[in-house]
Amino acid sequence: MKERIMQKSSILPVTSVALLLVSVYLILGYVPTESTMGWVQRVFYFHVPIAWLSYLAFFIVFVCSIFYLSTRERKWDIIARSAAEVGVVFTALVLVTGSIWAKSSWGTWWEWNERLTSELVLWLVYIAYLMVRSFATEEDRGARSAAVIGIAGFFSVPISALSIRLWDTVHPQVDIFKGGLAPEMLFTLLFCIVAFTVLFVQFLLMRISMRNVEVEIAKLRYSFRR
Repeated sequence: MKERIMQKSSILPVTSVALLLVSVYLILGYVPTESTMGWVQRVFYFHVPIAWLSYLAFFIVFVCSIFYLSTRERKWDIIARSAAEVGVVFTALVLVTGSIWAKSSWGTWWEWNERLTSELVLWLVYIAYLMVRSFATEEDRGARSAAVIGIAGFFSVPISALSIRLWDTVHPQVDIFKGGLAPEMLFTLLFCIVAFTVLFVQFLLMRISMRNVEVEIAKLRYSFRR
């Protein structure tokens, strides 16, 4: 029985690695080089999936924070905190990949336009969430305060996601549903979205599992002190 569980738990990491390897091949060896931006456009196939998954992570934080404040069940706090951790990492990768593209296209690593600034603000909001959650002296108070930030902070997500359309920025706009990409590019993008989604799920489940272990260890320590 134990061996079966271990085999099942290994499926997701193996699948994730396989999909990522195929994604790298598609990006570097299959998809054609974009005529205007050149080779650096390949960053797009990493940048877009990671960005949307960061929004998904913060949506999970938003929903689970509501559930936690409504029920006070610890599982919702654990899921929200884990999703915030993964979301912060993914948002940092969005900023890094965006800076790589900006350096090649604009000649600078950073431009203080609405799109980039809103993404930075989003990242800082959830850094604040994790700081409040981690450094609170009381566990319940920290969970409640973080949940409030998780709910209020989510409103920065649509601002960041829609900033390209809300403001006239130099950030490129591609409408994949209106023939904005060649078939090879669209296939590669969709495949990368699937690959990074599997990776996202793997990271999220790992963090939830680790948080559950931490809770059990804390309970054991408390019982020994009594």
